Amino acid sequence: MERFYGAVVARRKLVVTLFLLAAAAGLVLRPMVPVNYDINDYLPADSPSTVAIDVLEEQFDGGIPNARVMVRDVTVPEALQIKQRLAEVPGVLGVTWLDDSVDVTTPLAAMDQDVLDSYYRDGTALFTVTVADEGYVEAVAAIRDIAGEDGAASGGGISKADSAEGTMDEVRLIGVFGVSFALVVLALTTTSWLEPVLVLIGLGVAVFINAGSNLIFGEISFVTNACGSILQMAVSLDYSVFLLHRFDECRAGQGDDAAAMAKALSLSTGSILSSGLTTVIGFLALALMRFRLGSDLGLALAKGVAISLITALIFVPCMLLLALPLSDKLRHRPLMPGFGGMGRLVRRITLPLAAAFIVAIVPAYLASNANQFTYGASEMFSPESRYGRDTAAIEEVFGRSDTYVLLVPGRDTATQAELSHELGQLEHVTGILSYVDLAGAEVPLEYLDSDDLAQLMSDEYSRMVLSVDVPYEGPSTFALVEQIRAVAEKYYPGQYHLAGSGVSTYDLMDTVTADLVKVNLVAIGAVFLVLLLTMRSLWLPVVLVLTIETAIWLNLSVPYFSGSSIFYITYLIISAIQLGATVDYAILFTDRYRENRRSAERHQAVVKTVADTAVSILTSGSVLTVVGLLMGYISSNQLLAQLGLLLGRGTIFSLGAVLLVLPGLLYVSDRLVMGRRRDAGIEKEERI
Repeated sequence: MERFYGAVVARRKLVVTLFLLAAAAGLVLRPMVPVNYDINDYLPADSPSTVAIDVLEEQFDGGIPNARVMVRDVTVPEALQIKQRLAEVPGVLGVTWLDDSVDVTTPLAAMDQDVLDSYYRDGTALFTVTVADEGYVEAVAAIRDIAGEDGAASGGGISKADSAEGTMDEVRLIGVFGVSFALVVLALTTTSWLEPVLVLIGLGVAVFINAGSNLIFGEISFVTNACGSILQMAVSLDYSVFLLHRFDECRAGQGDDAAAMAKALSLSTGSILSSGLTTVIGFLALALMRFRLGSDLGLALAKGVAISLITALIFVPCMLLLALPLSDKLRHRPLMPGFGGMGRLVRRITLPLAAAFIVAIVPAYLASNANQFTYGASEMFSPESRYGRDTAAIEEVFGRSDTYVLLVPGRDTATQAELSHELGQLEHVTGILSYVDLAGAEVPLEYLDSDDLAQLMSDEYSRMVLSVDVPYEGPSTFALVEQIRAVAEKYYPGQYHLAGSGVSTYDLMDTVTADLVKVNLVAIGAVFLVLLLTMRSLWLPVVLVLTIETAIWLNLSVPYFSGSSIFYITYLIISAIQLGATVDYAILFTDRYRENRRSAERHQAVVKTVADTAVSILTSGSVLTVVGLLMGYISSNQLLAQLGLLLGRGTIFSLGAVLLVLPGLLYVSDRLVMGRRRDAGIEKEERI
């Protein structure tokens, strides 16, 4: 291994040139990677709502209505003009209003009051709009211009546009703060003013290569786009930090810098690779989710960490050697105090903390599994955001509403009339727009306008548009979806298709809840296997995985005890991310403990190990914590904000578990940790 690294660093100019060229290519390719802001697009291809959308797009022009637009202080003729203006907006596929259900030349007092109240109340008009998947940002901007300052717009099509507009600016801000904090932390924990810059250059090269190579996926989700690069930087920072500290140790006893670097690489490769491999595996476990947002994020992060590993072991050492003359000129005294005092403190308190930690395992596990969950995108924006205010304004006047589309086969109008009648009896169905409701089952098809007929019937299916007064998700929504499917199954067994925001959220709930056990078991099992092979101990993988998993359970129990809900997608993703990102700290600590234990008693090994590893662990952990908290407090997208808060808080729990609890667990199980190999002169133990 040392010979291999010697050959690499001997060609350091070539290596640095090749990596910089790859980073430049990644920087050019990065803007070419499309970003998808629709969570529902990541449902499995065979989920009922996904199949329904595919059939709908194949059979009919236009899609499912995905926006509600409210305009105040308008007459009926003015509302008709606004409807026409909305329909002419590029990216708007269709607009539905009162005139699609009743004859608007009829006096308002003579109209069906329930139908009228669904579209027009006290001079305020509510339009149902279908926004296309392409050009939706520009379309929503035009829609809001037409609605005016007093108007409002909400729905899936609107939230996608708001996510697209706000996320990129927030990502840049998080990146600036995150990199600045990392620079400060590295300046405090290294001994040259140049080393922090070199470490960040290495991370930047890895991030740019990974971001550009995401083009192989065709597109990435807004979650991956928002947090992929910053998470890659945060979880990969410790690889270069580990190497720097090893290089300083090896250089102190060797005159040849290149040889010292080769030796440092040889000594640190095992720890870095095992740490990186467990992180990669934790992220790859997300790829097993049927909900494809997991694979989108997991594959991008796993690829990013793998690239960071290669960069840390190949590019960074070569760059460090090239910059060594300047780095030496910028040497300074250590700015961080020694952590011997912390080691002695941990020695005194670790056993009580370990006991409390063990007691907390079961309650933390039970609480983490008893959370209240949100599944879809309905609460992705806070009530204080523009989207939240608009949604509240519309619901204040017209109440909650969503639109479902039911496709049934053939042109059997008699059966469709019976189906429509039974659906209309359901508690939360407020209106149905279909051929049999608009024209009547007895009216021949040829008497209907061809354009109107094309919206309601195709060669194979009849289209029924259902207005419902339930939220986009929740118990009442899920119950209604089940009722509608049961009624449709009664008349058209196995032949109908149902689509809509609430329907997709129902399928999303059904999909992600089934993913939980599989993803967690695979992630834990794979990490356990890697640790088993690298540490050659059955006991250590149990201790390390249990330590980090308990930190995860403690993190996820906080929403339960605080009485707040949590996005199930975040709940599922954070388990794999926290495991993969922070098990590195436990590996580093355990490796150093075993190394120190060969020449010291147990209590001395605890003190020395804390002192040896605290800087490296806290450097990486503090950056990951701050990056997570920045994402939590800056992101207007509540899913991303919650993911950031859980990541930041979870890292704190993991840091506490590794630095304060793991020493006690290793101490009390020392014979299992060290095996039968005992060094002479250290059999006599002192109590902590």
